[in-house]
Amino acid sequence: MADTATATRPDWLIEPPFDFEAVPDTPAVFVVRLGGGEPYLGRTSMLRRRLGRLLGEARQSSRRLNLREIATAVEAYAVRGKLPAALLNYRLARRIFPGRYVEMLKLRFPAYVKLIQSNQYPRTEVTARISGAGSVHYGPFRSRAAAERFEGEVLDQYQARRCVEDLVPSPEHPGCIYGEMGRCLRPCQEVVSAEEYAGESRRLAHFLETGGTSLLEPLLAARDRLSAEMDFEQAARMHERVQRIEQMLKLREGLAGDAAAQSGIAVYPSPRQGWIDLHLMLDGIFVEPAAFPITAGAAGSMDGRLREIFQSVERPKPVLKTRMEHLALLSRWYYSSYRDADWLAFEHGQPPYRRIVRAISKAAAGMQADLFQTPGGVT
Repeated sequence: MADTATATRPDWLIEPPFDFEAVPDTPAVFVVRLGGGEPYLGRTSMLRRRLGRLLGEARQSSRRLNLREIATAVEAYAVRGKLPAALLNYRLARRIFPGRYVEMLKLRFPAYVKLIQSNQYPRTEVTARISGAGSVHYGPFRSRAAAERFEGEVLDQYQARRCVEDLVPSPEHPGCIYGEMGRCLRPCQEVVSAEEYAGESRRLAHFLETGGTSLLEPLLAARDRLSAEMDFEQAARMHERVQRIEQMLKLREGLAGDAAAQSGIAVYPSPRQGWIDLHLMLDGIFVEPAAFPITAGAAGSMDGRLREIFQSVERPKPVLKTRMEHLALLSRWYYSSYRDADWLAFEHGQPPYRRIVRAISKAAAGMQADLFQTPGGVT
């Protein structure tokens, strides 16, 4: 996400003597500049009321935080929606507090199922960190327990190892229970070569990257073929396996997928009347929000204007730290009880234009512009 906070002017700039009568009680993110100290960054659903508490006349008996005596200015940015507020708050915190914004935001990193491909004998693990080295990260999951359950179900379909040691294969290796049960290829005991084990690892990686279709589609085709050949006993067995895989895929929850390819969009009414804000994620990183006009005088069809916007978007640089933080922000909002918009996920750079158009129409119909006022004559 571009750090647009450095280029975007605040909607309200308030200086002493602090008069909040012209400031509406609108949702906002704000920064209180303090003389000689670090700024105070906050979010609120009622800007005028919150600023009145922070910068109003202090009462001697009150223990409430009051910054009136040391505040030099207030910069306030109107927002509309939980995700836009969280993203703007993140950008401002990252700019103002570069060394500790993660701790300030209490940003909790979600769990992923990671296939470690840098190891000669790849294995999986559940982790909250995204790394490089060609590893596949599948998630984010709602909880670590959900990720661990999904990992276990996936490994039941493949014969990848479950041990965590750095293997030194030898016929004398004691092995483990999974090898005895035929659920591991036993590379530790040199039952298979490194190349044969690598083939199984590639199939597992392909399963994660395709969201399970690489395993499910051949089984569905085989089931249909066996049914056509009237081999109903084998078809029933294949159907049972298909059902088990479909149940396993349901454990992925809403967001789980290849983290490096995570893409989607949330549509929100803009604080400015006549506009819709598009919050777009590409390859696990939020790009700068795009403003979409919905006024009667806007040229071209809605679908055509959408396509122009997407064609002009620059793909973000794949910075691992940024991807990890942005996916954490998305996960916090998506799995929360306060999610207030649909997340329209898509793959392979193909946005669902029809669904986005419907979301824009829905957001436009629900706009209540009289509750939000911004500078520049927009009401």
